[in-house]
Amino acid sequence: MTPRNVPAKLEHFIAGAPTPSDDGATFEVADPVTNRPYATVAAGAPQDIDHAVTAATRAFTEGPWPQLPARARARILDNIADGIEARAQRIAELETFDTGLPITQARGQAARAAENFRFFADLTVTLHEDAFRTSEQFGYVIRKPAGVAGLITPWNTPFMLATWKLAPALAAGCTVVLKPAEWTPLSASLLPEIMTEAGLPDGAFNLVHGIGEVAGAALVAHPRVPRISFTGETSTGRTIMAAAAPHLKGLSMELGGKSPCVIFADADLEAAIDSALFGVFSLNGERCTAGSRILAERTIYQDLVSRLATRAERIRVGDPADPKTEIGALVHPEHYARVLSYVQAGLDEGARLVAGGSRPPAQPAGNYLAATVFADVEPWMRIFREEIFGPVVCVTPFTTEADAIALANDTAYGLAAYLWTADLARAHRLAGAVEAGMTWINSHNVRDLRTPFGGVKASGLGREGGAHSLDFYTESRIVHVPLAGARVPRFGA
Repeated sequence: MTPRNVPAKLEHFIAGAPTPSDDGATFEVADPVTNRPYATVAAGAPQDIDHAVTAATRAFTEGPWPQLPARARARILDNIADGIEARAQRIAELETFDTGLPITQARGQAARAAENFRFFADLTVTLHEDAFRTSEQFGYVIRKPAGVAGLITPWNTPFMLATWKLAPALAAGCTVVLKPAEWTPLSASLLPEIMTEAGLPDGAFNLVHGIGEVAGAALVAHPRVPRISFTGETSTGRTIMAAAAPHLKGLSMELGGKSPCVIFADADLEAAIDSALFGVFSLNGERCTAGSRILAERTIYQDLVSRLATRAERIRVGDPADPKTEIGALVHPEHYARVLSYVQAGLDEGARLVAGGSRPPAQPAGNYLAATVFADVEPWMRIFREEIFGPVVCVTPFTTEADAIALANDTAYGLAAYLWTADLARAHRLAGAVEAGMTWINSHNVRDLRTPFGGVKASGLGREGGAHSLDFYTESRIVHVPLAGARVPRFGA
């Protein structure tokens, strides 16, 4: 179902005003249910990025935003949260239409977006600066906003993840240039109105649409953008790191994942199955933290595979706008073809397909794939080793705790891990041994915004969340003051 009043043209937003591309270039964007174009989008080029960075730099050096007291900034952040909440249904409708996410999950993402701003509004007024005292010297820290922050966001939950970066960057006193994902630009088109209505000064928030290899690359390479926050593929992260190196930019990058969900025989199997299915099939499987490798203790392996397959076959795949839908349409035909190629790779390499693997009969068109479960997956197979980013999960048996750890770590990635066991001592042992930036024990992915979010190995660089985010968007400077006469060795006296 197409929402009402979907804009047919999306422009940049620079220095407080809608702005076309300098060269007039555009690209088309389509919805994933029909794959028909619904709008033309301004295609940002390096000159458009430069205009946005110039506006953001002026707002940083001449405007009030970085100098505002924390409480004044917090009021505006709360106003932004109010604006998001007032448009929550509209945001969810546009997100569902543009990404193919089920509407119930899109509503949750809209609520999270508002909470991101409220959380960082609260945090910025309570953030303290350290002081250090010895018998001879007193030192205190001054925390300063870093400058213009370049924010590059992905297509899987675009509005929420944009706010996850915007809220701390603005809370820290930075000005920003946002480059949304080109496949899903629609919900970001609501941000200019929200920001202006909230009282954010012109130029503090700028938005440039465009292709990642052009607009995103120009933002990363711009010499007046000292901070880059990126969420997306690991290969793109490597490119960004190389491009940022000449300017020694600060980077925060949440990249790919191939997270294990380890289930021992003593676990609450019903709860573990609920969590495992939700963890890989929610958000259409297009989530970095998906537990896409289920590792099951051998004594329960066959029973677990059977139960997972039965439940997966019952998962409702259909119109993203239908509240009963549990898996909607994958975001784009290119991505859909990529996910299907992994299904074929699993079959070709000898994994046992026990559920899904093809288009549901009731969905003759659109980017639909039934919830797919592969069993007997070996660690050398591509579906075990590579990020699929779709509704596909592989199940592999293990015999001992050491086997489970080895299999969990047998990946280039290290974003998340999920451990299911009644033996808490074992759970703590595994939590220390499994290479993951975030681990949940007997739980699914429940986020606490105060905690560090990020991965190890190929899953990322840096941490965001809570004070970690504000640390990234600020610079800490130390000032030393002597408490008594300085005793300095007298060279050449």
